[in-house]
Amino acid sequence: MESIRQLYKIGNGPSSSHTMGPMKAASGFAAETSGASRYEVTLYGSLAATGRGHMTDSAILGVLEPLAPVELIWKPDEVLPFHTNGMKFKAFDANGNEIHSKTIYSIGGGDILEEGQPREPSKSIYPLSKIKDIQRWCEESGRSYWEFVDLYEDSGIWDYLAEVWSVMKDAVDRGIEAEGVLPGGLGVRRKAVSYYVHAAGYNSSLKSRGLVYAYALAVSEENAAGGRIVTAPTCGSCGIVPAVLYHLHTSKNFSEKRILRALATAGLFGNVVKHNASVSGAEVGCQGEVGVACAMAAAAASQLFGGTPAQIEYSAEMGLEHHLGLTCDPVCGLVQIPCIERNAYAAARALDANLYSAFSDGKHSVDFDRIVEVMKQTGHDLPSLYKETAKGGLAVIK
Repeated sequence: MESIRQLYKIGNGPSSSHTMGPMKAASGFAAETSGASRYEVTLYGSLAATGRGHMTDSAILGVLEPLAPVELIWKPDEVLPFHTNGMKFKAFDANGNEIHSKTIYSIGGGDILEEGQPREPSKSIYPLSKIKDIQRWCEESGRSYWEFVDLYEDSGIWDYLAEVWSVMKDAVDRGIEAEGVLPGGLGVRRKAVSYYVHAAGYNSSLKSRGLVYAYALAVSEENAAGGRIVTAPTCGSCGIVPAVLYHLHTSKNFSEKRILRALATAGLFGNVVKHNASVSGAEVGCQGEVGVACAMAAAAASQLFGGTPAQIEYSAEMGLEHHLGLTCDPVCGLVQIPCIERNAYAAARALDANLYSAFSDGKHSVDFDRIVEVMKQTGHDLPSLYKETAKGGLAVIK
């Protein structure tokens, strides 16, 4: 299992798989084709079906067009065998001869794989990749999940998580001040500022819930506008973990150090899902994005409130279990409807999962790892119409 650095990626929205991944792929291809006179890029499957809404074209053209003319070819009905987010890059010389080509897949969370490249992470740093085994290590050693992360990551991980936390806070702060309509043509107005203002007028319980909504909306709206965010575990679900941690940091006075430790724990749970299943909406639906983010935030909250390893695991399990089967069907392919509201709702559910587990001893029937297995199978069983293809569900609403 690779470093949690690969889960928490800092970049610009609105989509880790449709924007960050293709941009990374284009940059790598450009570096290999210095002096090319023309480029041709073919987008397949989900990348083609919802790429315009996700700004995939802008991501690729922004890298390649300054170097040479680019022709984009869209093939939404053709899905390459390995993954639905496929793209083929070709470079030509001045005489029109093809000088290089490469097929690359954007597999979620900003990660890419070249055709033929093994999907197994290139550098595994963790000896354990199942939560039940890590939980046993915690209970036998008397340590917590974040200490497991600290043991196997390099010494710079805490500086990196500090940067991640800084970007998350900045996204909240920008988002609760911004107003206006989000780009994309749906006419979706930013709501974070309204929720933030209205929250002040309620009593403590409702105010708390309203602020969590506001913080999640703030980051998700920043993402939809192409702002700088952190994948947690993806762009489409980037508002959930920051909302929960920002709220607990500001309302409960949890220290920065404890917030970073909570981020480490959240990253560990997200990493386990990414390693054993997927966090790609195009591959397993929104359960792999919003569901996993809810689990991460629930685990982080449980740790902050002093949960045992079993209670933390239970919190995360509930966060993911109760999002099983969630489809990925954004209207017009934009990360706006229903994505933004889902972030706000899932942030609140993460806090509920923490509260529910806090009343228990952490014992329950179905463990987190089993839910991950079920999520993976459910994602594979979902019809492709409901996995970021803009052909089913809410995506076809006019």
